[in-house]
Amino acid sequence: MQLPVLKIDGTPSGKNVTLEESVFGIQPNDHAIYLDVIQYLANQRHGNAKTKDRSENAHSTKKLGRQKGGGGARHGSLKSNIFVGGGRVFGPKPRLYRNKLNKKLKALARRSALSYKATENSIIMLEPFTMEAPKTKELINITAAIKAGDRKVLYVLPENSNNIYLSSRNLPYVNVICVDEINTYAIMNANKLVLIDGVQDILAQRNMR
Repeated sequence: MQLPVLKIDGTPSGKNVTLEESVFGIQPNDHAIYLDVIQYLANQRHGNAKTKDRSENAHSTKKLGRQKGGGGARHGSLKSNIFVGGGRVFGPKPRLYRNKLNKKLKALARRSALSYKATENSIIMLEPFTMEAPKTKELINITAAIKAGDRKVLYVLPENSNNIYLSSRNLPYVNVICVDEINTYAIMNANKLVLIDGVQDILAQRNMR
């Protein structure tokens, strides 16, 4: 599959790139995508829910009354869970929701996601560019010029560029990541995938085969 490389003003640069069929042209595996997205979302969770049991409660440990003759139950402490403000029984504790997938399965999921975007003509190739300083308006103009739309645009850079990243932070529909950070969820969540020229070769060379 061949795509033209655009300049930042939206005009063709005169260069065409060929996308690797083994990365951008495979038969997508929906189940691999599902598993990888589920793992990514699970890994974002923070299992910080926590309640205090009776050993952590701040109530007095003084026995409430005598053992016998009171006409009721024999309570030993206000920390018991049957009292208001007492400890909770079997409450949640901090935990990890992370799970593991095989590297080959994750690579298949990424290839499948990229192949979907290629099939949908949702990939735009853009020539490398830099920013002297963070300029949100400049990134807005670039996004409009290359006709990437105004909904969920993902820029994939060959290396970190702090100025480009900072320029995107006030744009709710633009996300900027480095090729090292690319994942199946980010690809599938984007309506348009803007690849800086050279990223396609990095994807083909790394663990995408």
